[in-house]
Amino acid sequence: MPTYQELMSRKAALEKEAAALQEQIENAQRVERAEVINQIKSLMAQHGISFTELGARSSGGSGGGGRARSAKPSPTGRKVAVKFRDEATGNTWSGRGLQPNWLKNALAGGRKLEDFAV
Repeated sequence: MPTYQELMSRKAALEKEAAALQEQIENAQRVERAEVINQIKSLMAQHGISFTELGARSSGGSGGGGRARSAKPSPTGRKVAVKFRDEATGNTWSGRGLQPNWLKNALAGGRKLEDFAV
């Protein structure tokens, strides 16, 4: 039966080997990815295809690239009509999400939500 010291030494050697293998895997992935990207770029140039025609956004660097856009627009970034306004300061709130601090403070001071309705 191996001793504790022998087992620990064997474990360290295996961990070192595993780290070396992981590095080889990552290098192989980088090389293959670069080859695929070059192949795609070559085919796009050969056929005169741009990123916009693919429905993708150019990422501007090496990385994941863009995803194709769905037919339905995303709800994020849509403008929502203002429902509450503080006439004194011009602060506004759409009524969505958490109440802003200016409104919380005004309500705590005794004012009513209806006072700010647009």
